[in-house]
Amino acid sequence: MALKQEDIARVKGLGFLINKNTGKFSGRLVPICGIFSADELKKLSELAEKFGDGKVAFTVRMTAEIVGIPYEKIDEAIAFAEKNGLHFGGTGAKVRPVTSCKGTTCVYGNYDTQALAKEIHEKYYVGWTKVALPHKFKIGVGGCPNSCIKPSLNDFGIEGHHAPVYSSDDCKGCKVCQIEQRCPMKAAKMENGKLVIDTELCNTCGVCIDKCPFGALEPAPQETYQIFVGGTWGKHSRIGTPLSRMVAKDEIFSLIEKSILWYKENGFEKERFGAVIDRIGMDQFEKDISGDDLLNRKDEILALPLRKKN
Repeated sequence: MALKQEDIARVKGLGFLINKNTGKFSGRLVPICGIFSADELKKLSELAEKFGDGKVAFTVRMTAEIVGIPYEKIDEAIAFAEKNGLHFGGTGAKVRPVTSCKGTTCVYGNYDTQALAKEIHEKYYVGWTKVALPHKFKIGVGGCPNSCIKPSLNDFGIEGHHAPVYSSDDCKGCKVCQIEQRCPMKAAKMENGKLVIDTELCNTCGVCIDKCPFGALEPAPQETYQIFVGGTWGKHSRIGTPLSRMVAKDEIFSLIEKSILWYKENGFEKERFGAVIDRIGMDQFEKDISGDDLLNRKDEILALPLRKKN
């Protein structure tokens, strides 16, 4: 059937992207933090067989696309997915599907990344799905400085850290120091029979924690998080700018919300978050998100129309 541009645009908003040279579509299914259950994977296969070309493609944002769906089968595919607990989407100028590394099960993970990603998914991807933003807004949840999920290339990136607390009095001056051996940054060294940690080299990755058999090095009371803002990758790449301080877990949701509200209020249509930060300035951005003014004006800001450049 002949497709009009308005038809293509309509279904793109539902998560269906036109396939080049075929006139068919790939339907994007959004899991919670990149995880499909075994039963959901069976339903993905059924969707591909019933409505597409029998193929499922996984995207770099951990969503799954059913390839080759004819336009006339899209509504039927949506109904089948919803009936089986699956949801098409993940497109448009709004909060995009949240990605997470495997920090929940990874030996390097400093916290439960998938649990945090699930909370963010429900509150901002699902809860704010009707909030129109100047452009896409991607959130990445990383468990440590290994940066597997590339937090610094997301509009809002979260990177978990765990600082060691060192007690030189408990250091026994072992000939082979387990901390020195395990430190990936070479920040821990034995000098004159005592362990010394170079805080300029230490990136608080947490690898050394609990490795000293004599308890000379213990974890800080809680993990901390480095937040990156304004990261993008593609035609116009920008490494996310780290906030000037590490933050506690209970600050993360407030910072996400303030960042989205600030972006909604200050961004021009089709302007990425990082470009807005560069235009207005990082110092001003941090000043604006330091208080509660944005949260107090939340309803007013969300009601604003998108700003257009003159």
